[in-house]
Amino acid sequence: MSDCIFCKIIAGEIPSQRVYEDDRMIAFKDINPKAQVHLLVIPRLHVTGLDALTAQHKDLIAHMMLQLPQIAGSQGIKDFRTIINNGAGAGQEVFHLHIHVMGGKQLPGF
Repeated sequence: MSDCIFCKIIAGEIPSQRVYEDDRMIAFKDINPKAQVHLLVIPRLHVTGLDALTAQHKDLIAHMMLQLPQIAGSQGIKDFRTIINNGAGAGQEVFHLHIHVMGGKQLPGF
């Protein structure tokens, strides 16, 4: 999508501090962190959110979820929180599926 900021990051048109990438996904540091470590993990494929996923995406999503502990560990955290906002009413601002990975100092509970 030509106007999607995350698609532009994937294409290298917008710089990011990448901490992981493979042929299906990338992870980079959030430019407005809400925790000591705050990463965004996104698929290279443009999918607007959880509600846009279909059965054809199951291998992609499984792959992304299985990489999260390794990605967090590469940033020095073992304990971490994941958040996926789906839709504007839930706080999603960029309509490209993304997983927030946050950790570091003790995070407050819900």
